[in-house]
Amino acid sequence: MARASFSQATWLVAEREMKTLVGTKGFWIGFLFTIAGLFALTVLPTVFGGDDPEVAVVGSASQVVQGKALDVREVGSVQEAADLVRADEVEAAIVPDGAGIKVLALNSPPNSVIRELVESPPVELLEGSVVTSGQRSVTVIVFGLVFLMFGMGGAAIAQSTVTEKQTRIVEILVSTVPVRALLAGKILGHTILTLGQVVVLALVAPIALRVAGLGELLGVVAPALGWFVPFLMLGFVLISSLWAVAGALVSRQEDLGSTMGLVMLAVMGPYFGVQFFYENPVVLKWMSFVPFTAGVAMPVRLFAEQAAAWEALLSMGILAATVVVILLVASRLYTGSLLQTGARVKLSKAWAPAE
Repeated sequence: MARASFSQATWLVAEREMKTLVGTKGFWIGFLFTIAGLFALTVLPTVFGGDDPEVAVVGSASQVVQGKALDVREVGSVQEAADLVRADEVEAAIVPDGAGIKVLALNSPPNSVIRELVESPPVELLEGSVVTSGQRSVTVIVFGLVFLMFGMGGAAIAQSTVTEKQTRIVEILVSTVPVRALLAGKILGHTILTLGQVVVLALVAPIALRVAGLGELLGVVAPALGWFVPFLMLGFVLISSLWAVAGALVSRQEDLGSTMGLVMLAVMGPYFGVQFFYENPVVLKWMSFVPFTAGVAMPVRLFAEQAAAWEALLSMGILAATVVVILLVASRLYTGSLLQTGARVKLSKAWAPAE
């Protein structure tokens, strides 16, 4: 049988991967669960109230908060109270202001605190922003979970590769399809499916925000979402190439766990890293230029208005260059290990045939 051209072979493999994955119940269950989770993350915080707002109080202002549903933390000076607000250790600070009081807040009026006061005092914003800390927290969680979900979904590439090796189908495939086209097709097919799911989520997100009464947030989220999609897709290609190599290095599904460790770290690292450090602008800035974490960190910085467009373009350029390098390395390892069966193939042995 005549071998197909590289582009034809790539598309044939991509089409096969998409049809196989879309035909499974797990794919649809996982996707519907993601949509339900998106609604839950936006709606539930508005339905269930949290604990009493924590506030810092200075001097005579403590008399105003007596008997109020506030978690009061008394401090010795206005500066100390302001520092607690900037560190996000309290939601607001209530300080003396002439004969009355004044509320110090970070970037938006603390309505839950103001409602507890007899009279609405003047509010001074220490760092004016259209994005509140609560909105930033939800966005970090959503961006992180979407990246984590699709990154882990790339494991299907490793599983299909192992299945083809275990059933010896791969020997038939490589007789008509170049090995590199097999790798490219798998990545292309799963990337197209991921992009399709992201588009659906992007269309559903405004509905979820309106249901939660956060329609005004759309104008703020839209620009960050516009950056998040290309960052997510580049990040997915990067992770997918690693998943493909992880699958090519073993010949049985039960051995796949031995090669998944580093790939899972590359997927989960960005999620937990941004969750832990999104309130630390210095660490978040460095993370936004590291290829494996940039896909989440940079869109979060853009949403919080902490990054300029040129920084996003530079970060995306670094990520794109890294994707090219990783694809070249993955192609060599994939080619050198795909037809080797038996025990787990060492990286040095997989690399050797290209020398």
